[in-house]
Amino acid sequence: MSQIPLGSPDGEYDKDFKSHMHHDEDPHVQAFKGAADGGHVKDVANAEFYAAVHESHIPRWSKRSIQLYFSVFIAFCCACANGYDGSLMTAVLAMPHFQNTFHSGTTGTKVSIIFAMYTVGAMAGAPFAAVISDRFGRRKAMFAGGIVIITGMVIAATAKHVAQFVVARLILGVGISIMTVAAPAYAVEIAPPHWRGRCTGFYNCGWFGGSIPAAAVTYGCNSIDSNLSWQIPLVLQAFACVIVMCAVWFIPESPKYLMANGREEEAMDFLVKYHGGNDPNSKLVALEIAEMRENIRVDGIDKVWWDYRPLFLTKNGRWRMTQVLMISIFGQFSGNGLGYFNTVIYSNLGVTSVPQQLGYNLLNSVVSAVGALTAVSQTDRMPRRPVLIFGTFSKSMVDKQKLSCIACACLLAINAGLSAKLASQGENVVKGIAQGALAAYFLFNIVFSFTYTPLQGVIPAEALDTNMRAKGLAASGFIVNGIGFINQFAGPIALGNIGYKYIYIFVGWDIVESIFWYFFCVESQGRTIEQLEWVYNQPNPVKASLKVDKVIIEDNGRVVEKVSA
Repeated sequence: MSQIPLGSPDGEYDKDFKSHMHHDEDPHVQAFKGAADGGHVKDVANAEFYAAVHESHIPRWSKRSIQLYFSVFIAFCCACANGYDGSLMTAVLAMPHFQNTFHSGTTGTKVSIIFAMYTVGAMAGAPFAAVISDRFGRRKAMFAGGIVIITGMVIAATAKHVAQFVVARLILGVGISIMTVAAPAYAVEIAPPHWRGRCTGFYNCGWFGGSIPAAAVTYGCNSIDSNLSWQIPLVLQAFACVIVMCAVWFIPESPKYLMANGREEEAMDFLVKYHGGNDPNSKLVALEIAEMRENIRVDGIDKVWWDYRPLFLTKNGRWRMTQVLMISIFGQFSGNGLGYFNTVIYSNLGVTSVPQQLGYNLLNSVVSAVGALTAVSQTDRMPRRPVLIFGTFSKSMVDKQKLSCIACACLLAINAGLSAKLASQGENVVKGIAQGALAAYFLFNIVFSFTYTPLQGVIPAEALDTNMRAKGLAASGFIVNGIGFINQFAGPIALGNIGYKYIYIFVGWDIVESIFWYFFCVESQGRTIEQLEWVYNQPNPVKASLKVDKVIIEDNGRVVEKVSA
């Protein structure tokens, strides 16, 4: 066993260490016994990255850091615009004045079309979203998405016929696809590598930043005895877009977009200001710049709008897209799609009062947000793979375990079983059974939100490299909305025809998801985006992603050496 110096005090990494950064040693080697007195050995995903992070100080509450938080918040607002729609329509459908105007009912084909056209628009807009984001930048793409969403909002709020409302839903979907391709790419690209999970996870929690206000607004507006009861919530759908459109001109552009488009000096200025604490000799900045130069292609493939070949025709690309496919499909089809029809589910459980249904809709959004935000706070410390398979907390955090896909299956099974009992009781509903079914449904949403909500933003952004990130996110958006279309079109019909039995489909499917995550999930926590290139180029990326480096850490926290077998 040997020791490899990490580098000189001036921030330049030792070339011998650099050459050993990616090694094939046994990840279970015994701790190095010859560490300096008072020092200790620690397992880390990547020694060079760990050392750079721990020797580069980013003041949490400096002016630059606050500007960075604000930039992430603007990306968060883009997700708010999407989340707002998730709670909006399920509540608006229950409103008497909406029904008096459109006569849509709450289940059936007409409702399916109203819901599904939003996802059709998002699918249609996804390829164009990638073009806008890659050609004009992440900020301008977010601005363009806001314009399209506001256009759709105006058409929807003034609609008098179902046809006009359906067209509005289509336009809204196009707008949201533009925003939600640019925003997660922006969040992951501006975040310091060791803040990446929290920043990107926080972005995706914007779903609740939209769904909770939507649930609250619809709950309050339900008492208005006119068409304003549903028109006001529709108008407020533009609120987050206005914030984004005003603010994008005051936030910096993504450094990786700048580097990929030949604006290297601007990219370096960003990294020094926001990742290096204004220290041009920061080890973290030096590492990021070197890796960005090495990994950003100069062949211009990201400028060819139709060229998605690298995502599918290379082994590296296929493994990357496997991660995107799994999180995109599983994140939409684990039973969470039932949330579009909460009012129908509550009705099946004996909650028939519209105010009560809207109140439960609000409560469900709040408790789900608690689960998601809890996970976000720990995303940079929790390995991705165990969370997705089992939802296991890191032992260094808490000595507890939570189940994710398996727990989702169990909770949905409890809900479906109790719902079956309720169905057999007819009108003589036992209150305790109804409450148990409702509690199981709420717990399912908490567990799902803890497991999937942050990682739905993190996994695709981490799995994709800079050259193909916008296109990959567009492909992810297409897939997400394709599954959403199935949820939203089939959901009302299935709930109308077979009721609670529809839930059993997700019970079995959630178990299948756990199996897929076990065999195909590549661990990305603890590495830079560029370092993952090595992982995806290995014969078995899953196995490679689980390998660790061992570093010697002094009592003062300084990383001094890497231990090599």
